[in-house]
Amino acid sequence: MTRFLLPLGVFLALAVALAAGLSRDPRALPSPLVGKLAPAFELPLLDNEARSLRSSDMQGKVWVLNVWASWCTPCQLEHPLLVDFASRTRVPVVGLNYKDQPAAARAWLQRLGNPYAATMTDLDGRTGIDFGVYGVPETFVIDRSGRVRFRHAGPMTPEVLEHTLTPLLLDLEREKDGHA
Repeated sequence: MTRFLLPLGVFLALAVALAAGLSRDPRALPSPLVGKLAPAFELPLLDNEARSLRSSDMQGKVWVLNVWASWCTPCQLEHPLLVDFASRTRVPVVGLNYKDQPAAARAWLQRLGNPYAATMTDLDGRTGIDFGVYGVPETFVIDRSGRVRFRHAGPMTPEVLEHTLTPLLLDLEREKDGHA
């Protein structure tokens, strides 16, 4: 009888571990940046490589950073949502074009619409790595003090926009306006 207890115990432990793993959202990848200052950056702009955008330029603003690439099929899925979202919000949506060819990225935005207040080029992917990007697309919300408040891996969905991103941005904007 006791010789069956050890295998049964091991089986039950594995079953519990498997059930716990299956109950988690696979998109909910932990980000060590949430709650911490966003990495500093200075990157050239996609539409004018002679100009750049620095993290310090965004200080004092609540903003959304969307990491994307023209070669990214999931980016195409989320793009219409971002175009619509950017047209309805006061919060600037900034693009980080990740490991892409600038000409291809410009053509992609011209063809599909440009939701971005500015788009930076990250040719070597170093800034993406600094943000802990696992892959594209990824979206971050950064508050007025420069802290990362939210990270979403994968394409944005209407549910995440409506139930998570928009309420968070409204709360952060109220804090900014002194109402919170």
